[in-house]
Amino acid sequence: MLGFALTTLVTALSLLVVDLVVPGVTIATFPAALLAGISIGFVNAFVKPVLRILSLPVNFLTLGLFSLVVNGFCFWLASVVVPGFAVHGLLAVILGPIVLSFASTFLNGYFVERGFGQALSAKNDVALEAGSK
Repeated sequence: MLGFALTTLVTALSLLVVDLVVPGVTIATFPAALLAGISIGFVNAFVKPVLRILSLPVNFLTLGLFSLVVNGFCFWLASVVVPGFAVHGLLAVILGPIVLSFASTFLNGYFVERGFGQALSAKNDVALEAGSK
């Protein structure tokens, strides 16, 4: 549960970076960014795998470039669900997920370097050991 909360927080902070960098992406408040992080997680978990399978022939023909379109569509779909999070324009749909990925990777690395990743894995190990007894 703590891992989900940390991932959502990192995604929300990354979305705030996307709001600053990418024109066409707007986030009204930090709670809207948190809801958008949760929404992006659910869209990536449930909708994106189906879209990947359906778009496999087109993705094969474009040598994988169509995956940018799938990522952009999922990013836009998450913005439709969350009030206070809006994505307008083709540049925002394509560039937003790319910047989000870079910012999330950087922030995840930052938190792991500071020891938050070790604390999470230690808590998970303790929970797994307790569950196996």
